Amino acid sequence: MASDTPASAMIAFEGLTKTYVMGDEVISALGGVSLSIARGEHVAIVGPSGSGKSTLMNVLGGLDRPTGGIYRFEDEPVADFDDDQLADFRNRRIGFIFQSFQLLPRLTAVENVELPMIYAGIAPADRKARAVELLERVGLGNRLGNRPTQMSGGQQQRVAIARALANGPDLLLADEPTGALDTATGQEVLALFDELNAQGLTLCIVTHDNEVAARARRRIAFRDGHIVSDDGAGG
Repeated sequence: MASDTPASAMIAFEGLTKTYVMGDEVISALGGVSLSIARGEHVAIVGPSGSGKSTLMNVLGGLDRPTGGIYRFEDEPVADFDDDQLADFRNRRIGFIFQSFQLLPRLTAVENVELPMIYAGIAPADRKARAVELLERVGLGNRLGNRPTQMSGGQQQRVAIARALANGPDLLLADEPTGALDTATGQEVLALFDELNAQGLTLCIVTHDNEVAARARRRIAFRDGHIVSDDGAGG
């Protein structure tokens, strides 16, 4: 069968499946998903709880492996990576942002942002300079020495965004990034995402919030492990 995914796509899924075994039951979380995302797109993945959208994000970010099918990231066969290759892929190519921020409470803002660069083997002086630069970029130049408990939720999410950008990722993955924020702060974070995307960063947001999804130029809806609509593809 000929592939319907463009060769130029940054991300290409073909017939992607993911199943889980729970006792005697086999649960299909992804049922043969084919999808392509171009570099520079701003995509929202939406759907009800249990629709497969979070599973797709986990596979996309290399946090989980597909059961079957093809996953290529700029022609790299991610589905075939061993554990070391997958860890390197996550560190080099993907920036993660979570609803609960996932900051280490004992570390300052600068130290939290430095963490991915430590794993990447970047020299201490270089990673500190990069962390300061990124925190200033997200508007936290006056909070460099603060720990998470000394910052608001919006400030913590900005630290998480700076950390996600630390290694210059090709793709920013955000899972319900405004879910723990009030409306005004959430809008500020979304405006920052818009700015990053306008600068060329590929952005994929998993959300159940229609207002968040409306900010994206493309909306992919999931239900029961399948894509049921793809609004804005190629736009």
